[in-house]
Amino acid sequence: MMEKSDCPITKLSTIVVAVDNSAHSEKALIEALSLAKACSTQLYALSVVEINEEFASLAPEAVERKSGAVKKLLDSISERAKKENIRCSVISHTGEDPAQFIVEEAKKLNADMIVMGKHGSRKSLTKFVMGSVTAKVLSHTPCNVLVIVN
Repeated sequence: MMEKSDCPITKLSTIVVAVDNSAHSEKALIEALSLAKACSTQLYALSVVEINEEFASLAPEAVERKSGAVKKLLDSISERAKKENIRCSVISHTGEDPAQFIVEEAKKLNADMIVMGKHGSRKSLTKFVMGSVTAKVLSHTPCNVLVIVN
């Protein structure tokens, strides 16, 4: 006989959630927090300040603004998790390829699952069906990926 459980059948010990201040990202965060709480799992919230070297040298104040926004976002997530008694660590990265960083961190952390939104806050053109970062993570992932659609 099976009992009702809030945690999925697959044992989750480490969940990575990719966040970027978009609406899809917020929904992914809510789902990741819920899973982490239900499964008593370690949660890692990752965010990338997406900047190339040329932009960084031409507009250092913009880089500082973007970095500050990411820090504020991650601090907020840390507080939310703490209020829910969820073990949560936050990681930020500055670079050109958010998908590569997400995949590399998931490998390094031996993540059981990556949770992310279908689309992020990138200002560039994205694929019609799915955001380009999400599509790239899916094609290189070391673990299961939960994509939050809406």
